[in-house]
Amino acid sequence: PRGVGVVIEGSHECMTTRGIHKRGVSMVTSKMLGAFHEDARTRAEFLRFIDVGAGR
Repeated sequence: PRGVGVVIEGSHECMTTRGIHKRGVSMVTSKMLGAFHEDARTRAEFLRFIDVGAGR
């Protein structure tokens, strides 16, 4: 492979069900290696494809 892209999106239950009760709150972390790190167009295409933050 020329590169690896990993994106993880999660929600904090303390923000959504306890205390603040704010809906749609999430945290995203990512790591890009190889072509995904080196080439902004490749990285942008990947992020559009996975549609981070779409609220699934």
